[in-house]
Amino acid sequence: MAVKRAILIVLDSVGAGELPDAALYGDEGSNTLANTARAVGGLDLPNLQKMGLGNIIEIEGVPPVAEPEASYGKAAERSAGKDTTTGHWEIAGIILEKPFPVYPHGFPPEVMEEFERRIGTKTLGNRPASGTQIINELGEEHMKTGYPIVYTSADSVFQIAAHEEVIPLEKLYEMCMIAREILKGDHAVSRVIARPFVGTPGNFVRTYNRRDFSLKPPQETLLDKVKKAGMDVFAVGKIWDIFAGQGITKEYHTEGNMDGVDKVLQAMDEMERGLVIANLVDYDMLYGHRNDPQGYARALQDFDGRLPEIMEKLKSDDVLILTADHGCDPTTPSTDHSREYVPVLVAGDGIKKGVNLGILSTFSDIGQTVADLLGCEKLPNGRSFKGKIIADSYIP
Repeated sequence: MAVKRAILIVLDSVGAGELPDAALYGDEGSNTLANTARAVGGLDLPNLQKMGLGNIIEIEGVPPVAEPEASYGKAAERSAGKDTTTGHWEIAGIILEKPFPVYPHGFPPEVMEEFERRIGTKTLGNRPASGTQIINELGEEHMKTGYPIVYTSADSVFQIAAHEEVIPLEKLYEMCMIAREILKGDHAVSRVIARPFVGTPGNFVRTYNRRDFSLKPPQETLLDKVKKAGMDVFAVGKIWDIFAGQGITKEYHTEGNMDGVDKVLQAMDEMERGLVIANLVDYDMLYGHRNDPQGYARALQDFDGRLPEIMEKLKSDDVLILTADHGCDPTTPSTDHSREYVPVLVAGDGIKKGVNLGILSTFSDIGQTVADLLGCEKLPNGRSFKGKIIADSYIP
């Protein structure tokens, strides 16, 4: 039995509690969903609650239900690391034994000197920082000098911030591609990120013209398998960037979570057969990294309010999977990602309701199940749980 379409939505950073090895990453006590709920006096997520979100972990305001409308569970990350690329690649079947390099003291001279030589200008920053903080600190100097701002974080990223009126977008993207060429071998960071902003000193705002320049996946992913099987892979949000365009047949750029939902609905209208894979980034970018639990809670509730639109558009041979790629607990002192389990909710006419999937041993179980449901070639990692969730009476 194969379904015709899988809709896989990654709620970026919506973690479900610390992993057993969280202490190795400085993430003891992290629980993005539960701690956010506690910080705001409870979440109001009636549609996710009906699916069984509160059956996965204890979440204030989202109690468990007796008869969940979805199969539910949580997945552990087996790869080393806790960044976006690692999480998405693992969902798609790649488990990384070695983490991407990080730069807690900034990038070394051999990287920065070559970068400045090739872009023809000096740079500002070169240290770990919050993106909003560093543009507030250095944005005015950047506007006076024209020097781009380079910074990193606890994740494996080389980020270049520039005012759109000082360094035009195409020039910024060109700088990122130069950095991507330099950052290879021992310095092969997972992503080079363009971080454009606008505004005036004291009132800078980052824009949705961000672009990620990722490493190419080292082997075929779920996306490649679906495409090789003659089906479409529609990528919504930063999925194209995360997979460096590999295995994707159509891209949908988004400007925020609600636009992301709009584009998911559009992709569902346009796709005959295959995989719609989406990333909704606002939880992470706007609220997790800025330690804003109130904003995080609003974003969760906004998505919950749109979930019925997605459910109504599902066809009888569709499957919807909701999950995440890591945590980013907005209530902890850290502004970085957190090493957490991720929730897994699976729904559709052909999916059993109320099946407790327990703890999946790797995010790759999700991708392996999608491959199994679509009738694709198996992935190198992960175990399919298709047999647990397909309704006995289901006829494709």
